[in-house]
Amino acid sequence: MHSLFAFAAPVALMLPLVAEAVDVADPPASAEEFAAPRSDAPDAGGGDARPGINPLVALRQSSVAQQVRIDQRVVIRIAPAPPAARQNLAADLPPRASAPRFEERGKEKCVGLQGIAGVQTGSGNRLVLFLRDRKMLSVNLEKACRARDFYAGFYVEKNKDGQLCVSRDKLQSRTGARCEIETMRQLVAVRG
Repeated sequence: MHSLFAFAAPVALMLPLVAEAVDVADPPASAEEFAAPRSDAPDAGGGDARPGINPLVALRQSSVAQQVRIDQRVVIRIAPAPPAARQNLAADLPPRASAPRFEERGKEKCVGLQGIAGVQTGSGNRLVLFLRDRKMLSVNLEKACRARDFYAGFYVEKNKDGQLCVSRDKLQSRTGARCEIETMRQLVAVRG
């Protein structure tokens, strides 16, 4: 059965070309003659005999060229930071008995998407971004959003400037939640 299809497919693809060659040999003289149906038998008025219209050629001649617009959309996925990367961020601090404390300082307006190494959920509507330059940022999402929806990371559409900015960009979780960034602050380790 497959061999019959393999033989018939090329023949079926060549039919429009053969039909066009036959129709090009005897083109219609005017638009009225093109629109009028042709038949193989002479008409009652004793006119000349013409072959029938090929529907494929008629479709090709009547088609109008349309404009095509191509949009490009780039979506970047930020995954949770691997445990080893999270531990290495605190490796520069001297060892002590208690876990390091972090304090929020200075507001950030934007951060480069290429500089984000990973993300971790925080409490409430807060995410922690780990940057490649060993900095950490605290990101507050809008009040209706929960950070736990972003346990598997997030997606964000890349803008022309390549930045993730406050009050502009929306993060999309893998579960479908879309949340806008309200504030972004740098986390600094506090000694003592």
